[in-house]
Amino acid sequence: MAELYVSGQIESADGFGDNRICCRWSLQTGGGWRVVEGAVEGQTQTDLPSVFEEAYFAHPIELHLATKTIQGWPRIQLQVWHHDIYGRQELIGYGSLFLPSSPGEHELICNIWRPKGTAREEMMQRFIGGGIQVGEIVVIGASSTYVFICNMCCSG
Repeated sequence: MAELYVSGQIESADGFGDNRICCRWSLQTGGGWRVVEGAVEGQTQTDLPSVFEEAYFAHPIELHLATKTIQGWPRIQLQVWHHDIYGRQELIGYGSLFLPSSPGEHELICNIWRPKGTAREEMMQRFIGGGIQVGEIVVIGASSTYVFICNMCCSG
């Protein structure tokens, strides 16, 4: 049985126009994997960048996984959220990345995207908030291909 040890962190986020952001994460694996130790989901604190546009989290992720197959390699699903001054939360975007398959120290960068609405929906999101959200993200098989029937745009 093969084992995978992960010791890392969600370090920071930049490129978002909004302040007061946090990141929610969850581990996704195929059927042959099991979590021996560690949390499979979590949330960073909300950072309020005052000088720089980059939000710093330094949120630790410690995992110990075991498997009998390499199919369904583990990936981290990310959601970036914005907290406004009234205490409301708004989803900014989604992201996903595979855990490295080679030993050593790695720096992973995850691009964040969100569904793009019609011109009216985009204007409403700009002034009122509460944009379009994906109901559920489903990964087809063990591939890295997503199947979406919507327009998308980069959000961070």
